[in-house]
Amino acid sequence: MPGPKPTPVEADYSLPKSVDVAVIGGGIIGASTALELSERGASVLLCEKGQIGAEQSSRNWGWVRLGLRDPREVPLMVQSLGLWQGLDQRISRKTGYTRSGIVFGAANEKERQELERWTRHVEGLQTGARIVSGSELDALVPDNRVGLNFALHMPQDGRAEPQWAAPAIAEAARDKGAVLMTNCAVRSLDVQEGRVAGVVTERGRVACDWVVLAGGAWSRLFAGNAGIDLPQLKVMNTVLRTSPVDGPEAAFWSKGFAIRKRVDGGYTIASGHENIVDLVPDSFRLAARFLPALAHEWRSLRFRLSSRWSVEAGQDRTWLPTDVTPFEHCRILDPEPSQKILRQAWAHARRGLPELEQTEIVQSWAGMIDVTPDAIPVISGVDQIEGMFIATGFSGHGFGIGPGAGRLMADLVAGTKPCVDPTAFRLSRFTDGSKVRPDAGF
Repeated sequence: MPGPKPTPVEADYSLPKSVDVAVIGGGIIGASTALELSERGASVLLCEKGQIGAEQSSRNWGWVRLGLRDPREVPLMVQSLGLWQGLDQRISRKTGYTRSGIVFGAANEKERQELERWTRHVEGLQTGARIVSGSELDALVPDNRVGLNFALHMPQDGRAEPQWAAPAIAEAARDKGAVLMTNCAVRSLDVQEGRVAGVVTERGRVACDWVVLAGGAWSRLFAGNAGIDLPQLKVMNTVLRTSPVDGPEAAFWSKGFAIRKRVDGGYTIASGHENIVDLVPDSFRLAARFLPALAHEWRSLRFRLSSRWSVEAGQDRTWLPTDVTPFEHCRILDPEPSQKILRQAWAHARRGLPELEQTEIVQSWAGMIDVTPDAIPVISGVDQIEGMFIATGFSGHGFGIGPGAGRLMADLVAGTKPCVDPTAFRLSRFTDGSKVRPDAGF
């Protein structure tokens, strides 16, 4: 089965000679950044090596969640929730966003206590977060046979359609003056006297004063060629979707499966617990930095040696602006989904929600998640290159937080007061002696 197909976005006809800001990467982070900057009057080039939203931005679960966020992400996600609620009207397009609520299950008293401890991070935010059980849980998840006794209900959380959102936001950026180029890889930076002077694309050079690297799983490779140390690895997540069926509106998470209603009437379903990590040369280069994350997540990671080793071992790590780059050799990362994870998630979901017996799998896919050692993103300037910014490493949390991340990135580029404190997301945390590790908030 082919992967999901985002709404097609037609490219502009010609590459501009100069812009204020070049944004590298046409996922939801790059598109949201381009929209924010264009609305503020900046001239923007949004450059995508493949198609807008064709990688993880269209392959994720479609959750727009504050629930169970790393506490450091909570202020930014609050911003993002506010933006999602008015986004369709703002961009005059549909993203499929709805505030459906999300239910995070707990199987025992220990897990219930963990969920309750997490809620302290949203106290005073009027989210309606509360622990539910009994008839309240049954009302949220009718015919529930998952075997859960408690849950955290986040009524202000919601969902949107990943195949719609990034293309819609990118088109809105064009409405405000941005130039969109697809199938056009940015090969390298043009840095003069320590400052950004432009970017070199496969179709030619574009002068600019600022660059935002929002390349998702490709960001480390691009940054490395520019001499920027960006610790980032890839994790593969497998997803399926079903044919239409009546069922619960609230999205639901348990360790066995995660599920959310789709606009087309079906459901998007994934494992609530398992992801695959392909062993590649960077796995060993970055092993020491990722040890705390591995210790935190080892139960949910499945390591394997696959063809990704030879692919990444054979990739150029440095190149000249005149060279054909890895970004041109692979326009879209489209990994094969894990059949084992698909079978397990589907079995758990059908056992837990009997109404799924009336539906069938109509599509499955996988996507590469860009992860950092502490599982929160980099949204930051680059100290050694004036005018260079990075927005990447969203660690599976990027879709929901995308509009807020775009606003924060635009604030940093424009030099205006940031919408939230960006300190936790600085690139320099990996080199300034900070303790770098995930925080589940429990």
